[in-house]
Amino acid sequence: ALVADRVSIDKDTAKCPATGTTLRLIVLEQSQRVHVHDTLLEMAREKSKEYTSKLAAKGRATKDAAEKAEQATQILTEFSQWLDNREGKPYTAIVDGANVAYFGWGKINVHQLVHMVEALENQGEHPLVVFPQKYTWKKFHLRKGVIQVLQDEELELINRLKEKDQMYVVPPMCLDDLYWMLASVSNQTTSTSGETIAQMAVPKNDASGRFPGLRPLVISNDKMRDHKMDLLEERAFRRWCCSHIVNYNFTDFIENSWEEREIRFCAADLFSDEIQGNERANGDGDGGGGGGSGMVWHFPVSEWDANERFCLRLPA
Repeated sequence: ALVADRVSIDKDTAKCPATGTTLRLIVLEQSQRVHVHDTLLEMAREKSKEYTSKLAAKGRATKDAAEKAEQATQILTEFSQWLDNREGKPYTAIVDGANVAYFGWGKINVHQLVHMVEALENQGEHPLVVFPQKYTWKKFHLRKGVIQVLQDEELELINRLKEKDQMYVVPPMCLDDLYWMLASVSNQTTSTSGETIAQMAVPKNDASGRFPGLRPLVISNDKMRDHKMDLLEERAFRRWCCSHIVNYNFTDFIENSWEEREIRFCAADLFSDEIQGNERANGDGDGGGGGGSGMVWHFPVSEWDANERFCLRLPA
């Protein structure tokens, strides 16, 4: 039977109420993941050159700019190799540490970062925090005219994360964004025992309460405006964001930085926000659309809610 209707897709099951069809999460192909990886290595070189050019414009010494650019690429390559060769549990959540620690405070809040790690562990994840080295120092320039001094307790919390292999410290002159983005497409070959990204995915309605979808999750509110067009063409970039990026928010402001705040996560998508056609097998339940197999199409409409689609199934 013909179905041509506006439907609301179940956000927990990805099922269409009119046809019983389950919408798919369309993810990057392996070749695209390799492309992201290799592009990030090249970006490390270019970003280093940009940084040394800015220093030169300010009259600061920039000897061996080309050498520094190659060094930045080499350090990121070593991070990639470390992820691929390390033993132990695979990382299932990559935390943009600077983004989380700075959120809502205007300064680095180490306690908030640790609360994030603990919240992810309670969700059954194994997190890795990517954190710029300068924020692990006792005293550092936060921004122009502002110096922050960490308390001994905060330094101890940072050291604990390092000791548990839950923090990777990004050296100076290297852009931390490139590290957590690269981690999202790492195969982590040794720690996953060769499992593919699809095999690491958490199914819908997981009994332990974990977020469904691909792993690793990437915990960040970064909009990535600076990197988006450098990495992938627009549709592929959207697929990467939708399947990996998890945004977050904390409860309202509290006076003391060490107090724990409730964290609200906006999980990665369960189905893709793009046109897709899916085969409907005989026997699929539906909401009155009639039996039979065939292709069912779902179209997102910009003015509609995020879970709404125009559903079209033509009669056989």
